[in-house]
Amino acid sequence: MVLNHTNGANERRCSPAPQVEPTEANIHYIDPPYNTGNKTWQYNDHYVAEQDSFRHSKWLSLMERRLMLAKKLLKPTGVIIVAIGDEEHHRLRILMDEIFGDQNFLANLVWDGGTKSYASYVSSGQDYMLVYSKSAAALTQQGIQWRETKPEFAVVIDTAARLFRSSDGDADLAGVQFRDWLKKADLSPGIKRFNQIEAVTGRVFNADRDLGAPEKRPNRSFKPLLHPATGRECPVPSNGWRLSETELLARLSAGRIAFGETESKIPREKSYLDEASTQIPGAVFQRDRSAASIYLNQVLGDKRFPFPKDHNVLMRWIRLTAPKDAVILDFFGGSGTTAEAVIRLNAEDKGTRQCILVTNNELSAKDDAALRKAGHQPGSAEYEAQGVFHNVTKPRIETVVTGVRQDGSVYSDGLPANVEFLDLAYLEESRVHAALEYERLAPLFWLKSGAVGTVVQRTEDSAYEWNEESSMAVLFNAGKAAELAEVLATKPNQVEHVFIITDSPEQGDLAGEAFSDELTVEPIYGSYLDAFQINRSDS
Repeated sequence: MVLNHTNGANERRCSPAPQVEPTEANIHYIDPPYNTGNKTWQYNDHYVAEQDSFRHSKWLSLMERRLMLAKKLLKPTGVIIVAIGDEEHHRLRILMDEIFGDQNFLANLVWDGGTKSYASYVSSGQDYMLVYSKSAAALTQQGIQWRETKPEFAVVIDTAARLFRSSDGDADLAGVQFRDWLKKADLSPGIKRFNQIEAVTGRVFNADRDLGAPEKRPNRSFKPLLHPATGRECPVPSNGWRLSETELLARLSAGRIAFGETESKIPREKSYLDEASTQIPGAVFQRDRSAASIYLNQVLGDKRFPFPKDHNVLMRWIRLTAPKDAVILDFFGGSGTTAEAVIRLNAEDKGTRQCILVTNNELSAKDDAALRKAGHQPGSAEYEAQGVFHNVTKPRIETVVTGVRQDGSVYSDGLPANVEFLDLAYLEESRVHAALEYERLAPLFWLKSGAVGTVVQRTEDSAYEWNEESSMAVLFNAGKAAELAEVLATKPNQVEHVFIITDSPEQGDLAGEAFSDELTVEPIYGSYLDAFQINRSDS
């Protein structure tokens, strides 16, 4: 888990961009400023006023550059989800059509967060999430579909199992009790159709599926099935069976054919609830938006951030759209909701998702004015302490992970996570060219290696560095390649990526031959600028 932050306005370009094999994200989730005219966002170090006649074009300019970079950083099957309100929704969709291609539009999600009592005309409590893929064709080619467990599934399955156990395996008795429970339960009609309990297995099923062919055809089978209890022939559908004789007998052998009490009824096919546990997510969902504010206040112990996003909503869409080892990038980090969502998802399903969260340390216009009036200028400790990173994002993540708030009070038992807080800053190009900035650039190598464990730093003039928890090892002296390779081969470690820092391509290639084929070995020749772009005009 990585949390980056920048000091200064949104417009500063101080985020290093990998030039060679960048870490590609499965998901970008961003919640940019909504441009409501309430002086809540900055452009070129100035708060944009409602009266600014160029505020829409400034907002689109801010978004365009970031979305173009976001597209480059997505995997071929990656998706981007952008939260937005009514003010810029229509403009944002046109911009995203231009950048991502309208053929890659996936959804316009509507979040109904409740009514607004202060509206003059219509009480509209909707926000939106525009969803685009980098390549819809790649998603189709990979056979990727988004499915989620039906919300009522677990309670129905658990109730049926409990009744089956309490009836000592009597499926008929359990079935009567189950159907009586279904009548009273507040469930969708679709799930109430599954109203029978199978003998022996206790599985929930329905027998609604017609086995009859929709029309008569010469090759249809009309061979009757024998009733399992009476041994007599059951009626055959008027157009014959829709399945071939081989398929029908296979269903019968597998116990997937339901018969009536006598042979008078046409047999039907069983459908099991545990095979229909998922559903396609709907584009419209409801969740009270105020719940997220109340929750964040509880985490921090007081009110510090207006209108945060709901981590439960983000957990749902991350779970739907990305694998358990996904990389999730949020470059409008705000209160840190995305990071918390990833932490909680990993704790829930033992996933190894990684979150890269980028935020500045911006203050609200009100706090900015108050601090300046009190004599505290940007850069001072008093001023920076009230910024969103230091006052909200960092304490939120620390509280969620450790379970202890800033003031020392206990919030929870905490959650397991590997978190690094990093500063993005400008570096002197001459020092980078002289290979004197490894310490500052080490986090980039760590990110590239998979961001497991801790960042590996150099101590004095060591020939190489590694540790048991980190995914990276660094060789500073190519002549010691065999020694480092022996260490990594014989001692427990998590190393997956070895960086060889050398001025000689020949030395780097030769040193790389010492390491196991299971490791990714990457020589970094001369200046680190050969590996990473830093504040370059073409970045």
